[in-house]
Amino acid sequence: MQAIGIDIGGTKIAGGVVTELGEIVAEERVPTPAGDAGAIVDAVVAMVKGLQARHPDVVAAGVAAPGFIDASQSVVYYTPNIPWRNEPLRARLSEQLDLHITIDNDANAAGWAEFRFGAGRLASDMTMLTIGTGVGGAVVAQDRLLRGGFGTGGELGHMRIVPDGLPCGCGARGCIEQYGSGRALLRMAGEVADLGGVGSALAAVRAEKGELTGHDVAALMQAGDAGALEALRQLGTWLGQAAASLAAILDPQVFVFGGGVAQSGELLLAPVRKAFREHLPARGFHPEPDFVIAELVNDAGVVGAADLARLHASIR
Repeated sequence: MQAIGIDIGGTKIAGGVVTELGEIVAEERVPTPAGDAGAIVDAVVAMVKGLQARHPDVVAAGVAAPGFIDASQSVVYYTPNIPWRNEPLRARLSEQLDLHITIDNDANAAGWAEFRFGAGRLASDMTMLTIGTGVGGAVVAQDRLLRGGFGTGGELGHMRIVPDGLPCGCGARGCIEQYGSGRALLRMAGEVADLGGVGSALAAVRAEKGELTGHDVAALMQAGDAGALEALRQLGTWLGQAAASLAAILDPQVFVFGGGVAQSGELLLAPVRKAFREHLPARGFHPEPDFVIAELVNDAGVVGAADLARLHASIR
């Protein structure tokens, strides 16, 4: 059975027809009309109808959206960059589409895709951290996606790790998002550049361009620049500490790291593992999880949304 997956992002809406094996056999992308909630609904409806016309055998459509989704997978409580507040998204889509529709958080959808078809496919318990502009998260426990009692579980980026630390967009202070995200990496790289570290080109690049970008820092890391690697080491150390706290509660067999920063691979994982082992309670008295990089990259949201929709439709 094939299903349609739609991934609503801040800049683009991606969609695809996905097989039971997690393979995308048709896909579309359009810009996100982020300031117009109604236009986003219209864009999703048009994309689903277009994909369904090409593949009339699809059985369901799943939509991955940023923000808080209720436990019934129907209502978007809140989305930071889209004007949705208690938006009955599933009902609005179902009015216009002759398909079973499900709604899920975008990080949950991406995590489910990695669990089913990617880096977590050999585990029953997986925790995923998506290191992008912010920090997203997904938890799979005993082969089930953890959503919580109200549907908003798994917001790992807003676990507080520094009392009275840096202010976060969520209103709290000291969240891991402020220490383990792409924005945090840029801040740390700027701080290293301020120190004028010997052997680092960070300050020179910043002086030439006016500011550092994620691409600049990533390129310097791959080139072995000492300053860029120091910034990544700091980021990985915070993520490793957070993973140790998460392991004490969730006991996953594997931590999967996704997002743009995770493309640095072992350069990120090495400091994560080191900090994890330094902060893991009762280390040496129980097995430790693996640390791996996500495999599905930009397709994860589409694949996960489709698979969740297909599974939901099959148990109705």
